[in-house]
Amino acid sequence: MRRLIVTVVILGCLAVGADRAAAWVAEDRLATMAADEAAQYDVHAAKTDVEIGGFGFLPQVVKEEFSSVTLTMQQPTFSSVPAEDLTVTMTGVHVPRALLTGGSGATVTIDSTDMRLRLSPAELTKLAARATGVDDLTLRVVEGKLHARLPVRGTDVDATISPKVEKGRIVLAVDELSDSVPSALRNAVRSLLAQGITLPKLPFGASLTQVAVEGSSVVLVATADDLQFAG
Repeated sequence: MRRLIVTVVILGCLAVGADRAAAWVAEDRLATMAADEAAQYDVHAAKTDVEIGGFGFLPQVVKEEFSSVTLTMQQPTFSSVPAEDLTVTMTGVHVPRALLTGGSGATVTIDSTDMRLRLSPAELTKLAARATGVDDLTLRVVEGKLHARLPVRGTDVDATISPKVEKGRIVLAVDELSDSVPSALRNAVRSLLAQGITLPKLPFGASLTQVAVEGSSVVLVATADDLQFAG
């Protein structure tokens, strides 16, 4: 009985090891394909990693479908705009077996794609200044809230703002202004910030759905339809 148990444990370890080794090869292959596809959208990164989710890699290979795949790009740039990182969560990833064994010509298709692009307030400031025409505009995160500082009619105004998505643009809605700011300046600040920010084309042709402040960064949440990686 002891020998049987030991044999089963060893075989189990070997099976897990083989499964994991095969997964590493597939993840490296998919990471290369994802980086090549991203380059088609003018997206480049210092490092691209892929992690295949789901229970058991080899059973998923047999089905030619992975339940989830997570793509992570460190220090990416999109349309020449530098970002901190990009995380793409893909579900229902259909991968022909030939691609994982070095073949070509087939295509990876994804049922659903969710994307999180992390930007520094400084980079969002550049995009906002370009949209509003206010060169001295500064965005920063203070105690978990996004603040905008800008000169209006000779007066520096600091406003607490909430970034929102409207028709694919980021609109900066004013939440709080100091009581010392005259009403005329209040209207001018709201008008300037309400012009919104038109973003460059997002990675993988994704559509912006939400903007959030996390830590000291601004996170753009987007989705992509019919994403494919050419083999």
